[in-house]
Amino acid sequence: MVMFHPKASSALITLTTIFFSSTTSITTTNAFSINSSTLKPFASTKLYSTADETTAAPTLKAPQTEIDRRRNLAIISHPDSGKTTMTEKLLLYGGALQQAGAVRQKAEQRATASDFMEMEKERGISISSTVMNFDYQGLRVNILDTPGHQDFSEDTYRALAAADNAVMLLDAAKGLEPQTRKLFEVCRMRQLPLFTFVNKMDRPALTPYEIMDQIEEEFGLETHPILWPIGDGDRFKGVLDRLTNIVHLYSKPTKRGAKAEVVEVPLEDEAKLKELIDDDELFEKLLEDAELLVELMNPLDLERIMAADQSPLFFGSAMTNFGVQLFLDKFCDMGTKPLGRNASKRADGGGKKKKKAADEEEEDDETELVPPEHEEFTGFVFKTQANLDPKHRDRLAYVRIVSGTYEKGMKVGHSRSKASKKYNLAQAQALFGNSRDSIEVAYPGDVIGINNPGNFAIGDTLFTGNAKVAFPGIPSFSPEKFAYIRNPNPSTYKSFQKGIDQLLAEGAVQALRQRNDDGGGPLILAAVGQLQFEVVQARLENEYGVESVLEPMGYTMARWADGGWDAVDKADKDGKLFGIMIVQDRWKRPVLLFRNDWKAASVAAEEKYLELLPWSRPPSFDE
Repeated sequence: MVMFHPKASSALITLTTIFFSSTTSITTTNAFSINSSTLKPFASTKLYSTADETTAAPTLKAPQTEIDRRRNLAIISHPDSGKTTMTEKLLLYGGALQQAGAVRQKAEQRATASDFMEMEKERGISISSTVMNFDYQGLRVNILDTPGHQDFSEDTYRALAAADNAVMLLDAAKGLEPQTRKLFEVCRMRQLPLFTFVNKMDRPALTPYEIMDQIEEEFGLETHPILWPIGDGDRFKGVLDRLTNIVHLYSKPTKRGAKAEVVEVPLEDEAKLKELIDDDELFEKLLEDAELLVELMNPLDLERIMAADQSPLFFGSAMTNFGVQLFLDKFCDMGTKPLGRNASKRADGGGKKKKKAADEEEEDDETELVPPEHEEFTGFVFKTQANLDPKHRDRLAYVRIVSGTYEKGMKVGHSRSKASKKYNLAQAQALFGNSRDSIEVAYPGDVIGINNPGNFAIGDTLFTGNAKVAFPGIPSFSPEKFAYIRNPNPSTYKSFQKGIDQLLAEGAVQALRQRNDDGGGPLILAAVGQLQFEVVQARLENEYGVESVLEPMGYTMARWADGGWDAVDKADKDGKLFGIMIVQDRWKRPVLLFRNDWKAASVAAEEKYLELLPWSRPPSFDE
């Protein structure tokens, strides 16, 4: 099995295929089997059965009007393509902000709403996915702003699990870049409708035809231009809306961060267009392109967009606000409403279950589509976050609602708990970066924050009703960086331990210890990239007031031994684990650390009873 590592595109595709293809089945640690096709929101399976759920009164079914008016989208890109700036401008035109912030702000500028951590402000990068929402033209729009840096791909992957639409943001001068390619493959496996926005047209750029050719040749994805640019760099004048044949000519806003000023001119009004464009070459090129595109392009097909076979294409500049509002309008018209998710459904077996073979579990569990219209509440945790309000040391679980209505004070079941165990969701919050507002109700497509005392982990399912429901879990990436972390100041031990515990619960990094170490020995941090270590150290200092020391280790790969400790002991006794470090994860499951790929592949092939896996999930509470 190939590990899921964001720095190798082939590996990313391989493990993504494991979780999203229709031919592979995975046995999880919490006693139910997932067929990977269940992660496709468009999978054609039977509707969720409600035959044994007659006790729900009154029904928690969401009003159809609330389902229909919701849109959510995740924004993906290579670093420095303008993703956070684009998010800010969407918030500006959506009415959620009066002035858009700057990623690297000057003295007179406000910070961005989505990048609120100190390290994000200092470095001008996104290191954590954030959720923001606003009402626009009668619709409720939820935006998931994701990190672009490859070291934080795991957080982006989790956010995509909660999305129904994706926006691929490209730098007009660079076109497709490595991280964009990798994240596109995840979107394709999930069959997410994909909108493409070519940003930074106010700078020298590739031609629109070159960008279209790149996308089609590398991705095999047909694009359909909606907004066509007029010039680029200093000569960027505006865009042609090909759906209305209206040209939108922009001038930069007089106030930094404000909306752009725009003049609208019908394409057929050539005299006025020529006067306002004031550039004969650009004017002639616009008329030529408009005619050529009508002849060359296949028609815009919403069914193909929903099937991820065609991508609406937009050109603009988020920094200067050119084309942003037009994109928002078109997305609201063409984006899909909340989609259902396939889940495993299991009646309560009563008491502790013994571990079964994968085929036995698969027979016990029914995989069914839970549509937004389902009469019970369901949702899954895709992110946890500590210290959104540092004054209160709070912890939140981000829950994407799949079906039903959240109501304040409702009691829900938990996919890793016993069927009799219920949790009281006393309150939930609508999220806007690090700001929150308490809410009474929420509907499918919404992302809510619920207080997390430590019971909820990434990938957990919350549900109401008699049947136990579990959406496919979200795997952890295989780490490639390992380091001991120590507290150099014994007087801050409690604060250090609290900070480490909460950051680990977020999934910022993973924690490993020596076998049978209950907490007194050295702690090993495991991460996908070096920058994750730096984030942990910075947050320990900024949020908990403690210093830390990292001591790098010479290992480059981790594998979970799903065969258990008996299998590990056998391999160790037989001398098969020479040069391999044996440790345990936070749930005391065996993990092997390797110095190179060759050794890991060799052990996996020769000692199959170890059942080496490149990812992990939280175990069932029953185990």
